[in-house]
Amino acid sequence: MIGAEMEIDFDNASLTVALALAVGVLCQSLARHLRIPGIVLLLAAGVLLGPDLVGVVRPDALGETLQSLVGFAVAVILFEGGMNLNVRRLRREARSIRRLVTLGALVTLVGGAVTARLVLRWDWTPSLLFGALVIVTGPTVITPLLRRIRVNPKVATVLEAEGVLGDAIGALVAVVALEIALEIAVNPTLGNLARAPTDLFARLGVGCVLGLAGGLLISLLLHRRRIVPEGLENVFTLSQALLVYQVSGAVMHESGVVAVTVAGIVVGNRESHALEDLKEFKEQLTNLFIGMLFVLLAADIRVEEVRALGERGIWAVVALMVVVRPLNILVGTSGSGLSAREKGFLCWMAPRGIVAAAVASLFAESLERAGLPGGAELRAMVFLVIAVTVTVQGLSGGFVARLLGVARRKKEGYVILGAGDLGRAFAAALRDAGGDVVLLDSNPDACRAAQDAGFRVLHGSGLTEAILLRAGIDGKAGALAVTPNDEVNLLFARLARHTYRVDRVWVGLRKGHVSVTPEMVSKLGATVLFGRPRHLDLWALRLERGLAGVESWTAGASTDTGDLIAQLGLLPLLLGKGASRVPVDGNTRIRKGDELVVAVFEEKRPETEAWLEGAGLARVGSSES
Repeated sequence: MIGAEMEIDFDNASLTVALALAVGVLCQSLARHLRIPGIVLLLAAGVLLGPDLVGVVRPDALGETLQSLVGFAVAVILFEGGMNLNVRRLRREARSIRRLVTLGALVTLVGGAVTARLVLRWDWTPSLLFGALVIVTGPTVITPLLRRIRVNPKVATVLEAEGVLGDAIGALVAVVALEIALEIAVNPTLGNLARAPTDLFARLGVGCVLGLAGGLLISLLLHRRRIVPEGLENVFTLSQALLVYQVSGAVMHESGVVAVTVAGIVVGNRESHALEDLKEFKEQLTNLFIGMLFVLLAADIRVEEVRALGERGIWAVVALMVVVRPLNILVGTSGSGLSAREKGFLCWMAPRGIVAAAVASLFAESLERAGLPGGAELRAMVFLVIAVTVTVQGLSGGFVARLLGVARRKKEGYVILGAGDLGRAFAAALRDAGGDVVLLDSNPDACRAAQDAGFRVLHGSGLTEAILLRAGIDGKAGALAVTPNDEVNLLFARLARHTYRVDRVWVGLRKGHVSVTPEMVSKLGATVLFGRPRHLDLWALRLERGLAGVESWTAGASTDTGDLIAQLGLLPLLLGKGASRVPVDGNTRIRKGDELVVAVFEEKRPETEAWLEGAGLARVGSSES
């Protein structure tokens, strides 16, 4: 009796979802540490924990709820993917993107169907359904891979847009194909087949119109602070995105995938005070759902069904990768400005993602309910395509990018917001250390002074995309914000960290101002410059009037940085050896042989030099700012 009471009921739907969520996040965390595509571990975990092996994750326990759960999760994933598409960049590659998601999709549909017919020897109906399913690539795979591989912006834009837009269009094509196949099975007439284009364009039209309307409404409400209270922007947007998805689907079946994608594009490209927080929230939510869905859907696959595909299954995947995909790119990028090397990389990168998996599971269930054969084999084949393409292309993508010369060079150099005296002092010190520096400022006098000093400077707001892209911020190793406006510094840091993925960001804060706190900076993943808030205006004035000079000191021994940060007569700028010198923050530690670059206040020079010498540092030179 006691043993029976302690027995765990793994047929519990809530437990299944909880296990999928927990395992999904755990796998993605481990994948980041191992620097491998997360989906590789997610698929393996789903199969391992599924009914065929360990048997603790049982998707059957969810019943019809599984498809509703998949629908909501896909809506969030596509909305987040749409938000991350930059319309300006899309316009620059509009020809390639438009052809890839239309003519390229048609090539993949036909190529996939022919592959299934010739290699797998399936009938034409399941073959055409397979071709429709493998149209999509998927932002859930492409986006994480591009963050790790880092190819040039042109190629990245095409791949991301193809993944997001192709997911929506491919899902619609697949669903229309399924409906036509089911109707033909009952009533085999040409009329059913001829209706396919009309159904497809009608759903695309409804989805685009409702998505545009929904996106504009969401962004309008977010723009007005009085309507959506602060702190509720994220959940408000999430609820409205799901509403757009469901309303569009209610108006016309399966048009919701297009509607929610379009709504995401609209919201992501309109100005809003909550946009960056919203993108961060959606990204985390997307990761949560991706992990859960892949574990659940992989657990729903029978190992024996995949094994039954045999060598023919592997050869079919190979044909998709080395024959169908290159034909897709050849047709889709004809007449574009892409180079042969860039096209070569596009030919190699076409991993399938969660939408293909979700729609394949829908197909299997629909065909089974209709009493038609081939559903299980179709689902198993799609999952084999996902597993092989993600593993092979994900692990080899970096090597192929370097081989073809489309990988971005290693991040280097700095962007400095603020070309005033303090910004120029940092720029001079970083340049002397061998770093490439770009200064941003909207003050024409500060820009002119920076240009006279030999720096590259861009005049304009450092918070606008145009200026930041011209500065090449997404290829920089670090970014500093040293304007006398704490709020502007914080906004710049948020853009640098979350939009342009700059690895290290330092934020200058003014002492005595509490509108921006060190905790707010830390929450962004940035660090406080100088280790704590300082009198930035005062130090800028001292440098301007020659009341302070910039000089270097070498450490004869390791010492604590805390006392250095607390010194009122000096402002620590950089610390390190040679080209590895970095701005000083609260995490900086002085080690023997390090070179410390500081600004010294002349009135405090005697006691400042005495302290530096007492700390084991020796002066090696000085220069005026």
